[in-house]
Amino acid sequence: MPSISSRQNWRKLKAGWRDTRILLGQFRRPLYIFIFLMVGCGALYDRLSQFTASPTSSFIEGVYDVLTLVFLQPIEPFPNEWYLQLFYFILPVAGIGLLALGLAEFGIMFFNRSARGKEWQMAVASTLSNHIIVVGLGHLGYRVVLHLHDLGHDLVVIELSSKPHLWNHLQKLGIPVLEDDATRPDILSAAGVRQAQTIILCTQNDSLNLEVALKARNFNPSIRVVIRIFDNDFAELLQKQFGFYALSATGMAAPLFAAAATNIDLTPPILIEGQPHILARLEISEFSSLDGLSVNEIEEKYHTSLIYLAQDGRTMFHPEGSISVHKGASLALFGTPANINLVLNENRS
Repeated sequence: MPSISSRQNWRKLKAGWRDTRILLGQFRRPLYIFIFLMVGCGALYDRLSQFTASPTSSFIEGVYDVLTLVFLQPIEPFPNEWYLQLFYFILPVAGIGLLALGLAEFGIMFFNRSARGKEWQMAVASTLSNHIIVVGLGHLGYRVVLHLHDLGHDLVVIELSSKPHLWNHLQKLGIPVLEDDATRPDILSAAGVRQAQTIILCTQNDSLNLEVALKARNFNPSIRVVIRIFDNDFAELLQKQFGFYALSATGMAAPLFAAAATNIDLTPPILIEGQPHILARLEISEFSSLDGLSVNEIEEKYHTSLIYLAQDGRTMFHPEGSISVHKGASLALFGTPANINLVLNENRS
């Protein structure tokens, strides 16, 4: 499997080729003007030469003579008529000046891509497929991006407000950042939403997150949508209605704060079939309702999995269902936050 650095180098080559094509497209106008000048002047030269002793034989010859003059190759013999002599002095200046101006601008833009930051970022983004789009580069979005990058995922970031100190770091990592409004369909398209596997909405605006999520699904019905929603009930509704992986940041953080206050170890939630699950380690308290229950009884009553038990000097992973737990035992349970919370309440009874 190619390394991250080799994939980034390949993407830069593809982005460079696409960016060069875009540049050529932008400089079509000077090219068209030059062609029009050559054809028009060639037709005029052919027409005027018909009134001289050495007329051109065709329109094509007139254009050829004009091109010859532009590149400082004189036509022999030198004409005696003043109106043809003008072509010898005006065309080289006009033609070469126009070409030089266009080539100079093209060269500056080609070799100084930083002057065209947004276009270059879009060119890099266009080379990706099966990647992850992150919308919002706040504290949460930035950490999500860094974590996904460490896991080796290809990423595109969309952020409306300027954050140069964050952008510079991400761009050094080879992550394209598009400074624009993610609700605009053309920006989602530029981020490669049609080819993306996942879009993560991390802004602090619930309505904006939902709007972008719906537009992304419209572009790509199979895209996985992970959306940050502050209201926990609304998050559950979105999960049921649209199949989004809707996460309430406050709802997910609350059990961690509560656990820290009561000296209980909890892991951050992970999603399993769209539902958050956590792992909790606790000790059976003196007045706990869990005291005396078997492993099977705990699992069935609280709909959790008891995966670790330490008591009577023994350490057991996935203990047998018939073993009873008692005061002072240490155990680890895996389940949904609601079920784990119920166990914690029973342990304090």
